[in-house]
Amino acid sequence: MGLDREQVSSRLAASCPPIDTEHLLRDPGVPASVLIGLVGHPQGPNVILTRRQQNLKNHPNEVSFPGGKIEPADGHPWVAALREASEEIGLAKESVHLLGCLPPYLTVSGFRVYPFVGWIEPPVNIVPDPREVAEAFELPLDFVLDPANHERGHASVGEKSRDFYVLSYSGHRIWGATADILVELARVLS
Repeated sequence: MGLDREQVSSRLAASCPPIDTEHLLRDPGVPASVLIGLVGHPQGPNVILTRRQQNLKNHPNEVSFPGGKIEPADGHPWVAALREASEEIGLAKESVHLLGCLPPYLTVSGFRVYPFVGWIEPPVNIVPDPREVAEAFELPLDFVLDPANHERGHASVGEKSRDFYVLSYSGHRIWGATADILVELARVLS
């Protein structure tokens, strides 16, 4: 059946560090925020993911969470995550209920990502912005929670080498920061 809203919220309670919004723009990395949107289906929650357009400057054609850079006008990373989800997939801000967050994640491309977990009751009306999002899809949380689905990948670019997680689901290769954040979510929720 999967976890319910209260179970997810209680397990996330200890993992959400305080966010110093005063130093947000001065800390290392470009501040960004993502929404780990959990759609509360009766058979168990699903995570909303997107596949980015292939013509984008950053992370083209990769699977990601809705999200992006934090703007000074946002005031808080949570507000940025909601704004970006609204812009990218048309998700109504008032439909998302904050459950918690995960620790910030520093990407190899120089972003400091603040992952927020939000609960969304179905039905969910997703309308991808075709300028940014090639497709949006749902990944069962039970799939994320199963360690057997956490493969390891490796890549070398020039003299730099990197290991990362990979989750392969329904023709999608979820890797890098998105997979690492999903594996951290699974660790916190298990």
